[in-house]
Amino acid sequence: MNTQTFPHLMASGRIGPMETANRIVLPAMDMNVSEGGEIEQTEIDHYVARAKGGAGLIITGACAIAFPYGAASMKEPGLSDDKYIPGLKALADAIHAVGSKLCIQSTHHGKVARIDTANDRPVLAPNPQDYSYSMKAMADCTPEELAKMGAATAGKQTTFKTMSKEDIDWLVETWADAAERVAKSGADAIEIHVAHGYILGVFLNQRDNQRTDEYGGSLENRARLACEVISAVKARVGDSLAVIVRVSGEEYGQEGALSLAESTEASQLFEKAGADAIHVTGWGRNPFDNFTDGPLPNKVGAYVESAGHIKKHVSVPVIAVGRMLPDVAEKAIKDGKTDFAAMGRQLLADPELPNKLAAGKPETVRPCINCYLCVGESFFDDTPFCAVNPSLGNEKVLPLRPTSASKHVVVIGAGPAGLESARVLTERGHRVTVVDKADRLGGTMWFSTMTTPDNERLLRWFKQEIKRLRISVKLGTRATGALMRELKADHVIVATGAVRPKPDFPGGDLPNVQTGDTLRAMMLGTATAQEAGFVLSTLGKTGRLSGLTKSPEFVRQFTKYWLPMGKDVVVIGGSLVGLELAEFLVERGRRVTLLHEKQQLGLPLAMPRRWTAVKDSEAHGVKIHRNVKVDRITEKTVEWTEGGESFSAPASMVVYADGTTSAAPFAAELEAAGIAHDVVGDAGAVNYIHGAIHSSFKVASEL
Repeated sequence: MNTQTFPHLMASGRIGPMETANRIVLPAMDMNVSEGGEIEQTEIDHYVARAKGGAGLIITGACAIAFPYGAASMKEPGLSDDKYIPGLKALADAIHAVGSKLCIQSTHHGKVARIDTANDRPVLAPNPQDYSYSMKAMADCTPEELAKMGAATAGKQTTFKTMSKEDIDWLVETWADAAERVAKSGADAIEIHVAHGYILGVFLNQRDNQRTDEYGGSLENRARLACEVISAVKARVGDSLAVIVRVSGEEYGQEGALSLAESTEASQLFEKAGADAIHVTGWGRNPFDNFTDGPLPNKVGAYVESAGHIKKHVSVPVIAVGRMLPDVAEKAIKDGKTDFAAMGRQLLADPELPNKLAAGKPETVRPCINCYLCVGESFFDDTPFCAVNPSLGNEKVLPLRPTSASKHVVVIGAGPAGLESARVLTERGHRVTVVDKADRLGGTMWFSTMTTPDNERLLRWFKQEIKRLRISVKLGTRATGALMRELKADHVIVATGAVRPKPDFPGGDLPNVQTGDTLRAMMLGTATAQEAGFVLSTLGKTGRLSGLTKSPEFVRQFTKYWLPMGKDVVVIGGSLVGLELAEFLVERGRRVTLLHEKQQLGLPLAMPRRWTAVKDSEAHGVKIHRNVKVDRITEKTVEWTEGGESFSAPASMVVYADGTTSAAPFAAELEAAGIAHDVVGDAGAVNYIHGAIHSSFKVASEL
């Protein structure tokens, strides 16, 4: 593949007076590291890494025009005083030094201005009304999570102030003042936020805006405040800044929410008011129910069609956001549906994405796995981290420090922990051999691709990294002390993953009871008839010998038509694995009952993904029971106690998805033999892909 693969995406672009080297944009994603409105070096390092990686335009996270008034966090940058200009200038200079352009996102958070609530100030709104929404998802938040979410508002109730004409005039003037400071800093653009439930977006929405004056009623009236802000900003900064306006193409989850027709009409008004570009996003009105519809969608290319519709009706450039993977972005630009592609989580996972595309090496881009761990931290007013990129928020760990003395390191286990260890160690100059008893790379991650297809993209990336770095891999090989001596290992990394024992309640050892380990053995074709039954063990061996079960996509598609298990399945354990497995099975025509001993489902999934997973499982027909005590399993049923009453459900198969524990028995053997070693990933502590990669990176970068 070469640079011609992405000719449209990598072409230079123009927004108003600003020219960009390519069409890749880092959209606003809050870092929550500023102090008292001041931009800190950590934030500069973060943005510079993405600019140095080749992104044509960097847009900061939300910056409060009236900080601390109207702010959602005391950790967001401020634009309300000249004292903030030096920090903005330092950021602009650093971005320019590596060849990119800088846009400052400006906003007033309105009804979600948590700092106003925390300080007993009423938040600004078009009019007082009930802005609350269903909190059903809170049932799946731990007490610790609820406490952290409440801390941002000091646990206080929000009160509202209907904006008077004086308030409106103040807001417009304050925004223009903020824009002037942005211009003085040497930044290239300012983004005016008219979406995501912030003040201008709330005025635009007919459900929230019930005013009867010139700022309410018709779409033109509801857009008036945003247009006045745009005009005032444009008049103040002239052509010294490109003015970008962010608007929701659609809003989801509530009747009367903004429609695409309305946002298209509003975009035309914004252009007339002076907008140099329209940035099309989306918004789920209830963050606890619709967050994965917007602003952080689960769907790839989620807002391309909205952007394309708006583009037909405006003459200024359009930016599309919403899981704009490189191939999706290239096609959207080629098809005339957008002019620029904003890639948020993709650039968190791999800041070098643009440079890799320009070099004709898209296969080397480390993919985002859409796990929502990064954005989940925003609910806690905390700094995002990335499951697959340990350097996010800690850019100084790169570049990797070359080793002073090369060692032969044997990595036992070819799951994410083992593969990340092998990759980092090799990059640093060590010689690495990977050993795994299975017949394929990926470990448990390979099996997770059945229920979480995004993980397959990460597995493909690891495979190409192993190939690129020419790392020696020995599959179908069991690790022994003799093998370590034969390989002359100087150091051993134990990355053998977690263990998943059968349950210890009555009937837990019956042949119709499967665990993650027995299901894995069945898929690998190594399960015995005692473990999986004669039919399933035979099918597993056939799949292994034919090679068909090595393709996750084949298995996902084939099992939609034929799955070798009865219709009634009981899944015991509703954490990450159990919840996703239950949905996988019910989508394949099984009647699934999910039993969970605790209240919260989906742990340790990040909250937005967890809420959606629970909602989708229920919508697809999974019968969920919380706070249960499993009494016994029989050959045909599972019996449990719930709320003091006894229940049972038919079960031709029982999947025990609980009891996952860390274990590294081979480490004890290495210790006895005096062989230097480290334990990483789930073998040391069960934290799934995120824990596997982060723990491995730490060990491998220091060895």
